[in-house]
Amino acid sequence: MKITVRDLAHARAGDKGRGVNISVVANDAGAYERLVRELTEARVMAVFAPIAAGPVRRYEMTRLGALNFVIENMCGGGVTETAALDIHGKSLSGLMLSIKLFGNEHEPA
Repeated sequence: MKITVRDLAHARAGDKGRGVNISVVANDAGAYERLVRELTEARVMAVFAPIAAGPVRRYEMTRLGALNFVIENMCGGGVTETAALDIHGKSLSGLMLSIKLFGNEHEPA
């Protein structure tokens, strides 16, 4: 069974000049542990590579059960310089939530 980040968490995004900040807040402690294991900087960069040059930095907020990702160098210069992204980068949380996790089969997503 394929699991996505959306099945384990909710997310909120906002623009940061030429970058974007996306917080992923787990539904519970078990979901947080799984996200820490599987939602790595490399995994996020692979998904965002078509629209961002990176790097991606991940910050763990264990007490909140959340991960905060800062993705630098969005294509087109970020939301303030391109019409390719919504005005504050909010739709990028949907892309983050669509990332497939390994699931029970341990197959690459």
